[in-house]
Amino acid sequence: MQKYFVLDTNVLLHNSEAVTSFADNFVVLPMTVIEELDRFKSHSDELGRNARRVVRELDALRAKGQLSRGVKMDNGGTLLIVLESGDPKVGNMDMSVPDNRILSVAYALHQQGKVVIFVSKDINARLKADALGLEVMDFEKQKVNFDELYPGHRRLSVPGEVVNEVYARKEANSEGLELLANEFVLLVDEGDEKHSVLTRVNQQGKMALLSQPESIGRLHARSKEQRMALELLMDPEVELVTLVGQAGTGKTLLAVAAGLESVVNLDRYDRLLVSRPIIPMGKDIGYLPGGKDEKLASWMQPIFDNLTYLLSLGQQKGREDGGESIKKKIDKMIQENILELEAITYIRGRSIPRQYVIIDEAQNLTPHEIKTIISRAGEGTKMILTGDPDQIDNPYLDSSSNGLSYTVERMKGQAMYGHVTLRKSERSGLAAAAAEYL
Repeated sequence: MQKYFVLDTNVLLHNSEAVTSFADNFVVLPMTVIEELDRFKSHSDELGRNARRVVRELDALRAKGQLSRGVKMDNGGTLLIVLESGDPKVGNMDMSVPDNRILSVAYALHQQGKVVIFVSKDINARLKADALGLEVMDFEKQKVNFDELYPGHRRLSVPGEVVNEVYARKEANSEGLELLANEFVLLVDEGDEKHSVLTRVNQQGKMALLSQPESIGRLHARSKEQRMALELLMDPEVELVTLVGQAGTGKTLLAVAAGLESVVNLDRYDRLLVSRPIIPMGKDIGYLPGGKDEKLASWMQPIFDNLTYLLSLGQQKGREDGGESIKKKIDKMIQENILELEAITYIRGRSIPRQYVIIDEAQNLTPHEIKTIISRAGEGTKMILTGDPDQIDNPYLDSSSNGLSYTVERMKGQAMYGHVTLRKSERSGLAAAAAEYL
């Protein structure tokens, strides 16, 4: 029996391809969904773009037949637009609420004996549907199992002579281990845990000693995980890096430090470009007062904090002009086009060649937004995505459906890609305690 998938508006705004993701079944769009898409289509963000894509696709299907009667799609499914009955007695719900009108369509089909599945990214809407006796589901496409997310490193117990061999020959074979490109392997002597060596899988599939420095200026890696991160961040052959970890693990600090080193001292890139989602769903910043730089200042404060810390490492304590001179250094880098702070909103459509790009708080972006950003990379560009999938502000994303987690799972094993999950907080004892216990 064919199923009737009733889609909530947020599913289409999350992924414009959702309409064609249920082959050989009915896809039902209540009229309220069409009205909500119409409200969003003028937006300049990702929601607006998805709304416009869906509307264009619906218009193309309308040319094939009457949508109220159902129109066959290329995937074998049938698209159906349904007008709500407006019956206020459905679960005693208030029909002035858009979600309730959408649910009324699913409920009416259920009452007709259809096999109905209500699809929504909104937890509350799914709870309401469940209370009405409807089968419910989240939109699973582009979703990964966060509990089994690729960590980027592993630990192996080996005979002591293997550890000695790596130190002597700079590498070791990895036959039968099924390791991925750029995966880190900590080889530990099974007879003495203090006797160990940290390796990275090279392009030949062998476990090789790390080749990049373990410190940048006065900034030193405080853990093996940070050492792994620096290895990837400083290697120009690794063009895409993802760093996942809770607050205080040093993701952004290490990325900014590596970016400055690569741009200013090593001249590998022309510019350091740092960006982060302004607010959930990539909303524009036009409503904030002031010019573009003034609008960005408050949202980029965490980046300024990291820059201030890095530049203060060489300052003498007690210098009265220390803070001011650091600010001047940052302003000078921006004026000389060495450093650029940009909103995610403005990256779309750009070509970004020979730049070191850091996308902070990437867990608040959808898989499609991440794809759009990475596809902006021009020749000689390195891109870093950092974030904590356990701290998501986007109401329609979670630890498994966000773009950062999706990138980690889809890109693992690629020669130009590397990943590290950082678990130990290095910010302070208080920050570590807060991350663990609060």
